[in-house]
Amino acid sequence: MRKAKPKKRIILPDPVFNDVMVTKFVNHLMYDGKKSTAFEIFYTALEGVKAKLPNEEGTSLDIWKKALENITPQVEVKSRRVGGATFQVPTEIRPDRKESISMKNLILFSRKRGGRSMSEKLTAEIVDAFNMQGGAFKKKEDMHKMAEANRAFAHFRF
Repeated sequence: MRKAKPKKRIILPDPVFNDVMVTKFVNHLMYDGKKSTAFEIFYTALEGVKAKLPNEEGTSLDIWKKALENITPQVEVKSRRVGGATFQVPTEIRPDRKESISMKNLILFSRKRGGRSMSEKLTAEIVDAFNMQGGAFKKKEDMHKMAEANRAFAHFRF
């Protein structure tokens, strides 16, 4: 590589839960630099999660983290060209990328959902992910199935 690697930016923890992961999630959720709006959507969604799952032990933040854990993929397939043919090669995912993929999938499938407000859609998707169902969970399952189907090409790993 010619250029030096860019420095990792320090992400400050959020004001309510004092958690860096929450800030990362809100950064993915944010549109047009409207961070306060994104925080409002997220906190409202967590309140909705607590209302939908009242008998669940743990805080709404714990439920959200468990939901993210449920939709986090372990392997993905990458295209690799070998002798004129393109193979889908299953590869392990780096921990920071795993976190990012799961957050982006949760937000993407929340946006696709039907509902009145984004916070309601996000609430519904978090509850579904916690219960191991919904669009984001299905996407993770599909990634794993694809990697399993192409396991024969694992020796092409780069």
